[in-house]
Amino acid sequence: MRRVITVIAVSIVLGLAALWVTGGFDHIAYWAAGRQREFQNTIASALRAVRSGQAGAIATLLAACFAYGVVHAAGPGHGKVLIGGYGMAQGVSMVRLAMIALASSLGQAVTAVALVYGGLTLLGWGRETMVGMTEAIMAPVSYGAIALVGLWLVWRGLRHFRAVSNRTDETVCASCGHAHGPTIAEIKNATTWRETLLLIGSIAVRPCTGALFVLIITWQMGIATLGICGAFAMAFGTAVITVAVGMGAGALRNGVLAGVANSPRAIVLSALVEITAGGCVALLALGLLLHAI
Repeated sequence: MRRVITVIAVSIVLGLAALWVTGGFDHIAYWAAGRQREFQNTIASALRAVRSGQAGAIATLLAACFAYGVVHAAGPGHGKVLIGGYGMAQGVSMVRLAMIALASSLGQAVTAVALVYGGLTLLGWGRETMVGMTEAIMAPVSYGAIALVGLWLVWRGLRHFRAVSNRTDETVCASCGHAHGPTIAEIKNATTWRETLLLIGSIAVRPCTGALFVLIITWQMGIATLGICGAFAMAFGTAVITVAVGMGAGALRNGVLAGVANSPRAIVLSALVEITAGGCVALLALGLLLHAI
């Protein structure tokens, strides 16, 4: 049964790779961009309705912000790249992975609020200046940080691979009685709060431009609190996708390793998966960085 699960998981990975090579993700991005424009129009209409005091306008606005966050995350984005790659590379629990994804999305809302209200109250910036700051500085910083995380995952995978590639026993050497490399359990536990904060920060440093739009407009309309609620509604919408991607990646990892569970090959394959996932994260992030600069 475990080998069947592995075959299914590997087939899914190959299918996703084929979708990427054939341009399938471009069609998804095109669809997501179209839906974002639709929800932007709905948000603008809802704001006008709030100003005129129409019943239910606030609920409509928050629902549109949440939906915008969902379709925004469904398109190409740096958050999914890192969360998915980390979930595939590291054997962390689903709960921990979901919390990292949620915190990353909410962190983007916090960054948006800080940028808008700091820019408006302290520096007198307008919308174009803040969006320009996001795209010209904060986005490249985020992509660069994610690329470094990817390279760090590759380095860790190589270190794990070197430690176990020549071993015959997975825990203790029969001749000397000492372990010569990490076990699967040790690799799963090799995560720290500093590592978690680095993952969250590399995503959260770049705010969503949709959130900037809502925050600036509601500030000008005198309903700033509603704008903050809208920004966090977008963040929760984004989290729906990032959490799903992270948990899906974790499930794929478990599926790939299921066929060799409790085998000396498991830790070697785990290291190879970590190297591959880290390499993909680094390459995609570097591509985004080069496009941004």
